Amino acid sequence: MIEMKVAGIALDAISRNPVVLLRDTEDRRALPIYIGQDQAKSIINALENQQTPRPLTHDLFVNMLDDWDMALERIVIHALKDNTFYALLTLSAGETRKELDARPSDAIAIALRMDAPIWVMEEVIADASIPVDRAADEAEKQAFREFISNLSPSDFTQRGGISNDTFEQ
Repeated sequence: MIEMKVAGIALDAISRNPVVLLRDTEDRRALPIYIGQDQAKSIINALENQQTPRPLTHDLFVNMLDDWDMALERIVIHALKDNTFYALLTLSAGETRKELDARPSDAIAIALRMDAPIWVMEEVIADASIPVDRAADEAEKQAFREFISNLSPSDFTQRGGISNDTFEQ
């Protein structure tokens, strides 16, 4: 799993639909997730610490968790199926731990209000993320290519690997 932070909300240039953009903590990968207008407003409210005169749905959920002495340990965006992301809320009360299915947009809005970490499974990152720092990605690839090109068979026996002597006994 990779921990991510909310980088912000944007509008898709073509569809004009809101997109929440998550970034990994190293600013190497970004994960765009299309969301609804209401969830976008709720996430913006949380990012900007805006209070509403009356609790909205995400605020109400947070208030209930607080009143019942429950904590949100984390959210995990764990799957991408047919262009739909899936998330889980990990809640705890004392020693009891429960996971609840949630839309990622709702989970993110709640996590921001409760200062809970946002995690994304590596498979989801591999399938749906976009590179943020292409230069760093290319430098890492080049360093790996150089490492591989400089390997020789003796490197594997010199570093405690299996030697031919093992099989001659």
